[in-house]
Amino acid sequence: MHRIRNLARALCGVAALSAAFVANAAEATLLHTMFQDHAVLQREQPIRVFGRANAGEQVKLSFAGKRATARADADGHWSATLPSMKAGGPYTLSATSGETTQNVSDVMVGDVWLCSGQSNMELQVWRSLDARAEIAGADNDRIRLLTVPQHGAVTPQATFATPVKWTTTTPETVRDFSAACYYFARELQKTVDVPMGLINAAWGGSRIQAWTSGEALRATKLYDAELDVLAQYATDEVGAIERWGDVWTRWWNARSDAKPGDEPWSRTYSPGRDWRAAPRELGAWERWGIPELAAFDGMVWYRTTVKLTAGQAAQDATLALAPADEVDMTWVNGVAVGSTYGAGSGREYALPKGLLKEGENVVVVNVLDTYRDGGLSGPASANALRFKDGSSAPLSNPWKFRQVAGSDTPPRAPWQTAAGLSTLYNGMIAPLGRYNVRGMLWYQGESNTFEGARYRDLLRTLREDWRSRFGAKTPLLIVQLANYGMPKAQPSESGWAELRESQRQVANDDANSGLAVAIDIGDHYDIHPSNKQELGRRLARAARHVVYGERLPPSGPVPVSARRVDDAVVVTFRDNTGDLVGVGANGPIGFELCGARTDSCRYADAKAWSNTVTLRAPNAHEAARVRYCWADGPVCTLFDGANLPAGPFELPLPSPSSDDHAR
Repeated sequence: MHRIRNLARALCGVAALSAAFVANAAEATLLHTMFQDHAVLQREQPIRVFGRANAGEQVKLSFAGKRATARADADGHWSATLPSMKAGGPYTLSATSGETTQNVSDVMVGDVWLCSGQSNMELQVWRSLDARAEIAGADNDRIRLLTVPQHGAVTPQATFATPVKWTTTTPETVRDFSAACYYFARELQKTVDVPMGLINAAWGGSRIQAWTSGEALRATKLYDAELDVLAQYATDEVGAIERWGDVWTRWWNARSDAKPGDEPWSRTYSPGRDWRAAPRELGAWERWGIPELAAFDGMVWYRTTVKLTAGQAAQDATLALAPADEVDMTWVNGVAVGSTYGAGSGREYALPKGLLKEGENVVVVNVLDTYRDGGLSGPASANALRFKDGSSAPLSNPWKFRQVAGSDTPPRAPWQTAAGLSTLYNGMIAPLGRYNVRGMLWYQGESNTFEGARYRDLLRTLREDWRSRFGAKTPLLIVQLANYGMPKAQPSESGWAELRESQRQVANDDANSGLAVAIDIGDHYDIHPSNKQELGRRLARAARHVVYGERLPPSGPVPVSARRVDDAVVVTFRDNTGDLVGVGANGPIGFELCGARTDSCRYADAKAWSNTVTLRAPNAHEAARVRYCWADGPVCTLFDGANLPAGPFELPLPSPSSDDHAR
């Protein structure tokens, strides 16, 4: 027994020493966390390596026989450049400063890809087609994976919110990795036989503004007021939230159907007969049994009151709310106290001192929902005022609600994670530092379909913003939004189609950008199509052309021009493999001829021949525009000989006099 006790003490001592060693090792880390075991460094470029050391200390690097030195600045940051290398490995990267040395092993040199966007880029391999077989067969030491932790931040971060880890591809590691990113690399490696490093930084439901730096957004002149609030939020959350309330108020009162005095959060507001009692336990409004809310996406006001004693009102307090699906804007006694994006967690808003009063206090919540269930979740007991002394005042009085007509979309609080300004850039892109990448893959836009025209400039801004970090000519491969929603019986306007056109134009105006068309591999019923294998093949094809210079069409038939010929309109394409064909019918389906007005489009009969499509419809000679696949979930059947689809587009028609001159 005595020996056992001594052995136990010895083991405890070893454990303590091990813990201390690990802690000291962590403190002694020289290399940025991107440089770790199993990493991939970008080939055929000078290799940037960076990290932290004691101020003024020299750092020596060695890697595959190459050497470099750097000196840490006053803040401890250092950066060095190793010579360009060809693909190969595995190697060991070593950094030494003073008496501290850090070795990183099993490092490959190959091509590194940043895969970013919203839920369709985040969608994991286990959710893709034939996932069981795909996961079981995933065993590739030459495809390395790194997932960036999901984290939003108000200011740019130098490190990740939680530890990251490079891994080789195995059934265990690939399961939760981005399907689009993985299938892209797997397909590309068939023709580009080098190690691949994949960095996945994605967040479901995110907007493009959240992925763009504050400096780049400031240059657009579109978000000055929001960015000013964000800057204040970094040091004064309560004051910034109150200031944001003023921005939100200006938006509300500037709506086309705004009415004087209609400010439900105001201290002097009195609810009218259009306010109704909400169910006691709240929950998704689609389940309240109210016909007009059964499939409603939009805004609903909530309002309740709570009586407080003088002692309660004098304390520091926090407003706690159940989760709101998906965005709330909240006031107490007429003062904005918080706004959060995301349906998965409750809200806790610190209240300004002196805001609460003895007697009746008013709590007003505006909830915006854009997809599926909406509203304040239950149970009602989750809603309360919590005080510094540990007591609380439940919001137990009945809630009233009012549905908001129209489809106006309010501004999002700039500090919100996925829907704010620069938050995901700050928390997920900035921590990558200037790690070398071969290219960037971007699958995002579903959350910006209400502003399709503006998206064109925002996507160009993001492209140049990220290039300022990763390299001036870093290629960008854009996934054009897939089809989603039921086809329409008649032509109509579509925010999805407008955003796809912006994606097409941005890819078309830059030699180092490419487009992967996905209009035929979506799902009418699911915004998250599972056929990510074919998407990966199309992204790889685009990369082979744009990044590696292969002489192959990058994405299927591309429209070049539209012109009048007698009583018809002829659209000419390029980049098609073989002749154009319309599958499933005598001619391709999905073409429209339009006048100048938004409601003037009509379906046209189409015939494909060689690299042209001829369109006929009544009064075709009066058309001003040609559209193809112009809907959220269109039916469109123009393909080429390689079974690649023509993507959605809109082209102007020249004036009749111009056509006559051309003939």
